[in-house]
Amino acid sequence: MEDITWLDATGQAELVRSGEVSARELVEHSISRIEKLNPEVNAFIHTSFEKARAVADRAPTGPFGGVPFAVKDLFQQSEGDPYHYGTRFLKELDWRASADTWMVSKLRAAGFVLVGRTNTPEIGAWTTTEPDSYGPTRNPWDLGRSSGGSSGGSAVAVATGMVPAAHANDGGGSVRIPSSANGLVGLKPTRARVSLGPELGEAWAGMTHESAITRSIRDIAGILDVVGGMAPGDPYTAPTPKRPYVQEVGAPVGRLRVGIQVDHPNVALDPEVVVAVRSTAALLEELGHIVEEARPAALDEPPAEAQVLMPVFQYLDIVHWGKVIGRELTPDDLDQDNWALGMYGKDVPAVAYLEGLSALHRWCRRVAAWWNHDDAGVDGGRDPGYDLLVTPTLPKLPAQLGELRPVPGQPLAGFLKSGEYVSFTSPFNATGQPAMSLPMHWSADGLPVGVQFVAAYGREDLLIRLGSVLEQARPWAGRHPGIAG
Repeated sequence: MEDITWLDATGQAELVRSGEVSARELVEHSISRIEKLNPEVNAFIHTSFEKARAVADRAPTGPFGGVPFAVKDLFQQSEGDPYHYGTRFLKELDWRASADTWMVSKLRAAGFVLVGRTNTPEIGAWTTTEPDSYGPTRNPWDLGRSSGGSSGGSAVAVATGMVPAAHANDGGGSVRIPSSANGLVGLKPTRARVSLGPELGEAWAGMTHESAITRSIRDIAGILDVVGGMAPGDPYTAPTPKRPYVQEVGAPVGRLRVGIQVDHPNVALDPEVVVAVRSTAALLEELGHIVEEARPAALDEPPAEAQVLMPVFQYLDIVHWGKVIGRELTPDDLDQDNWALGMYGKDVPAVAYLEGLSALHRWCRRVAAWWNHDDAGVDGGRDPGYDLLVTPTLPKLPAQLGELRPVPGQPLAGFLKSGEYVSFTSPFNATGQPAMSLPMHWSADGLPVGVQFVAAYGREDLLIRLGSVLEQARPWAGRHPGIAG
């Protein structure tokens, strides 16, 4: 069965449909790899093997019928399974989900077999997956380094061949950052492409988006097809795609105008990161695209008023979970930095929050105008009409484990250092634009380095088209961490 380890989810589903492999065989293979590798990397924190076997034996149908899949232990809940949100207090209560969220229901309907839930940092608020509740998820390319966050557990599960794809979500880079750190494909879709129902209409003022981490472009397209779409009661929805995203794989891209960014006003870039972007730019030129060093001017001028938003979101989490478990949370329930950030948010006046949100919205319009082709310029009255922005995903190579953790006695020192890693990703959570990290480079030490591609609002189709071209031009499918065999 080793020959199926590195097949993507689409390939595994094809084997099941053809009768070459049964769903039960796929699930047993996944379980075997989890039991073998998870003790070393700590990607899975909850497993549901018996449930998975029972589902597989019923021969699930759908585009991914019988394919093993993992769900990140943040936002998306699966009925009867533990749901701990990266926290100690929910772990101590052995808190369990009472029902499936709508995205999980869609995953099941597509035929995926859920084999377990993956590690995530506390409240999903860090760019490394090292919660006090479950310990660090280790990067399989270098076990002393971070797997990224907040979807680090899901990324490592895919990178090590435990599952071919896994759920992830992204409030500031949490799909793209671990994808970069682990040599994988990670797409943050357009805002509201995937419903957050039934409990949520939006999260973090519309900055949190649901998706997956995969090894192939066709998998990310297929998964987006099955989980996307408006659901009853959603406050807004993304533009309807013209056709299924799987039909964009291999479709003509056309000649694109591409801007590349190889510096940042606030963070120094690792030389390997610069090489990754420049080599990608050279490849795009070879493929016939127009490539220039250019970016929206507004990216260098983030609104200071918006700095109050994140603390308010943190405090809302503290209040919400206190109500859910029937007691107020205390500093003993959360790590030092999450508590400090929440307490700052507690004191933000409502008018300051709304002013920050309005300032962010004005800034987002300036950023997004860079992709327009209608000459409705904003900055300086000139609209260059670019199709894509190409940037680093991470400004640096993955951090050493412990480097981004809270610093005892120095509230928020660790959090602020962790925040440097969202320098290129978080702007597009704010604008709601689709952004994808692809494994375009490996460092001299063998660490994967992701490159981020950002398209206009609603244009996942363009990212998938270009991604499938780059996947052929600079293949990554054959690269796996040594410990994965």
